[in-house]
Order: sequence, then C-alpha cells, then structure tokens
Amino acid sequence: MEPFRVHTGLMVPLDRANVDTDAIIPKQFLKSIKRTGFGENAFDEWRYMDHGEPGVDNSKRALNPNFALNQPRYKGATILLARKNFGCGSSREHAPWALQQFGFRAIIAPSFADIFYNNCFKNGLLPIVLSELQVDHLFNVVMATSGLRLTIDLERQLVEVPGGEVYQFEVDDSRKQSLLNGWDEIGLTLRHVDKIRAYEQSRAIREPWIFPEQRG
Repeated sequence: MEPFRVHTGLMVPLDRANVDTDAIIPKQFLKSIKRTGFGENAFDEWRYMDHGEPGVDNSKRALNPNFALNQPRYKGATILLARKNFGCGSSREHAPWALQQFGFRAIIAPSFADIFYNNCFKNGLLPIVLSELQVDHLFNVVMATSGLRLTIDLERQLVEVPGGEVYQFEVDDSRKQSLLNGWDEIGLTLRHVDKIRAYEQSRAIREPWIFPEQRG
C-alpha cells in the first residue's frame, strides 16, 4: 500500500449527499475476482450517457458533460469533495478500490458510512471528516476557483486551503500510523514475522503431532 504523508492535489466537487456504493461502482462490475481494473468504471452511471457493462470499451462511450469528473477543469483530480453520508449502502470493498484506482488519494465530507470509512483506510484512501460549514466553504471556493489545489498533511492532521484557511481533522492513531507507513492488514501482520516463526517452531517441538510434515 502506498504511504500517505503529505499530499497536494486538485480537488473536484461532487455536490450530492448520500452517495451510495452502487453509485460509486455499479453492481454489474463486481463480477471480477481481481482487485484491479475498477477505476475506469467509478461513478459509471453518472459519468457516461449509456449503460455500462464489464468488457465494454469505455473510450467509445459518450461522456456526460455535466458530471463534475468529466469537466476539463477537474481532470486529474486526486481529492474528492462530497456531502454527508458518503459511501452508504452495501458494504462492498470495491467502492474504495474504484476510487483509489481512479486516482483519488483522499475524500473530504461531513460524514461517511461506517463500513465504507473503515474500508478506505484498508486500501490507502484517506477519508477526512470536516464540519458542514467547512465543507460548504470548500464547495464555494472550488467552484469559484479553477485549478484549486489543497494540501493534506496527515502527520499534522491538517487540510490547508489556498488563501490561508487551515482545517484540523481527527483520525484514529492506529489508522494514521498504517497510512503513514503504507501498512495494510497483511503488512501489519508481517511486522511480527519473527515472533510468528518463533511461535511456530516452539509449537512444533511441544506438539509435533500437529506438524506431520516435519517428522523425520
């Protein structure tokens, strides 16, 4: 997992509340058993004018010009600004996969659905909760300013806005350390690999019948 320390990026506004996981990655794209390839279909029903299906060449599909992610001024955005209860609905981990693979590193909203919020941290995506007043201000600024770029400092837990505003955000320390170091759940486990091996070796001595492959 790629570490997240300080990130400066273009912000795109998604001015909708209660964006559910089926809108983030529609159900027909969940058939793949791989963890890759979902980014091109993020927000598929809103980004395109037709109904998408797996295996379709997206380069030949008509884009919805009114959808923010399709507008040239937001091309290459890595920070998503949203309204309350982002990521509600079914508990599909494909939703943060799609957002992360689309290119997002962080999402700012007044609130997130719990399971989606947890899944973001497991996949290197930083969900930031700010007050509705702060989010309203960011919507006003990003819509009035072309090319607005924010800086997110995870170590100091700050969102820095051009013009001088600085917003503090809260994050659980264990999740913070995992993102700072790029540790997913497997990475966290492998930090203790020496202890795991020592335990397995000692148990093989105490209870050899459990490890028949080690009998001579």
